[in-house]
Amino acid sequence: MPVLPGAEPYRHEGGETGVLLCHGFTGSPQSLRPWARHLAERGLTVSLPLLPGHGTRWQDMRLTGWQDWYAEVDRELRALTERCSQVFVAGLSMGGTLALRLAAKHGPAISGVVVVNPANRMHGLAQYALPVARHLVPTAPGIASDIAKEGAEEVGYDRVPLHSAHSLRAFFRLVDGELPQVTQPLLVLRSVEDHVVPAADSARVLSRVSSTDVTEIVLEQSYHVATLDHDAERIFDESLAFIDRLGAGTGTGESPGKEGTAVRG
Repeated sequence: MPVLPGAEPYRHEGGETGVLLCHGFTGSPQSLRPWARHLAERGLTVSLPLLPGHGTRWQDMRLTGWQDWYAEVDRELRALTERCSQVFVAGLSMGGTLALRLAAKHGPAISGVVVVNPANRMHGLAQYALPVARHLVPTAPGIASDIAKEGAEEVGYDRVPLHSAHSLRAFFRLVDGELPQVTQPLLVLRSVEDHVVPAADSARVLSRVSSTDVTEIVLEQSYHVATLDHDAERIFDESLAFIDRLGAGTGTGESPGKEGTAVRG
């Protein structure tokens, strides 16, 4: 199947510091492309892959599960570590969950983690109904384009394949158990109003990681897909400042600091 316009993967060969960006469940690289380009313009090497089953049609996604999505970002990370002397991982929603598992599994190979509205578990009836419901109905309504900014849209599916959602449920449980293995510096950016992932998920992540250098920044003007919303520039600036602070000569330059909420460190 052809890839939807805008959903293509993005890569940029820059300097010795690399960043792997992971998009969310039923979404595509389009939701993170402005972020990727912003990093690339500052001289970083950037990889933003298209996850298997995404960016085409939901019928393709129902044939995939978390093992496929994680394998893709794991391959991209390994390629970046061969190319770069320092690597950071980042993600939105489920992409944040993928980034956290990469950090847990790859340890010192990753210099820092940035997550935006990270997902940690299924909520409501879905967590109980999915094991049975996925055999009765193929899909549920989509979750794309939860954006406050007028005119902004996310390239994603209008339906959620329940087989894939069931796999995501299992992935959340797996990663929750691995969070204590995350020791890298961590930057969490979360929206005050998010209609897809509640603030409890960010709080859970912050409470379970073993990182001692942890910062939480609250985004006041954006919904779930904050990377395409009113706070997008703030996300870009804060992530660059985070990388600059931890990097050894990244060459990104000084990013203007903005007031945030320090959780630890």
